[in-house]
Amino acid sequence: MPRFEYPCPGCRTRTNLHDADCGFDGVQWTDIEGAYVDLLARLSRRSWSEDALRADVEDWGGIHAAALSRLRGDQRVDEQGDQLELLTAAEYKERVTEPTMEPLKTIYEKGSVPGAHDHSIFALIAFYEMVGLSWEETKEQMLVWLDESGTWTRGGFEEETPEELVDSKKHVYDQGYGWKQAGKEAKAVIDRRL
Repeated sequence: MPRFEYPCPGCRTRTNLHDADCGFDGVQWTDIEGAYVDLLARLSRRSWSEDALRADVEDWGGIHAAALSRLRGDQRVDEQGDQLELLTAAEYKERVTEPTMEPLKTIYEKGSVPGAHDHSIFALIAFYEMVGLSWEETKEQMLVWLDESGTWTRGGFEEETPEELVDSKKHVYDQGYGWKQAGKEAKAVIDRRL
């Protein structure tokens, strides 16, 4: 199954298998990727008002609007007043290393507890893969989180070191799993215990 460079603006899949309720199921990937290219080609050169961006894209349509919404939602685009600006790679990485949406926010801020470790680590690794961090960046961020959140010191791991633990979960990153269900299950356990 092919993997695509840009996520579906509806369900975020990077394959040709969409969520059952996704409005973009059946839309050609060339059209989806073309909408992103139309936006990113312009935003990579300078900032734009949304109205000017819409006017400049020749065939603006629903896919363009959804792609722009996805870029905003994924924090790739910053809004300063009425201007849209594409974040640099460094700015984006800094912004997404600390998740701001639930249930990931709770996992990241409170850390994990025994009984939630597998789901917590799965969810964070899947999130970092989804937002485009490399495996090395993901691993680095996970090691910092395990230490700073107190997760590693709470115990409950079979692995002898945090590095061994993170390396044992590389398959989550490689397979591109989603994070939502694992995140919800981990948050429920964390909320009960902390």
